[in-house]
Amino acid sequence: MSTYEVKSDVTGSVWKILTRIGQRIDAGEPLMIIESMKMEIPVVIEDAGTLVELRVAEGQSVSEGQIVALVDI
Repeated sequence: MSTYEVKSDVTGSVWKILTRIGQRIDAGEPLMIIESMKMEIPVVIEDAGTLVELRVAEGQSVSEGQIVALVDI
């Protein structure tokens, strides 16, 4: 098993976290939604895995490329 760093594709703020630590996530399933320029952008993973760490909280500002979560795949 390897750990995958989930990064934000945009600069914005975390609007809603949709998963919890230990949750199994399917490929393409959104982990969270980031609001950027009044648009809601889902943060998804390419491979199925288990969420092991969240590095952001709802309402927190994030930058493009910032690591927002770690997933074991």
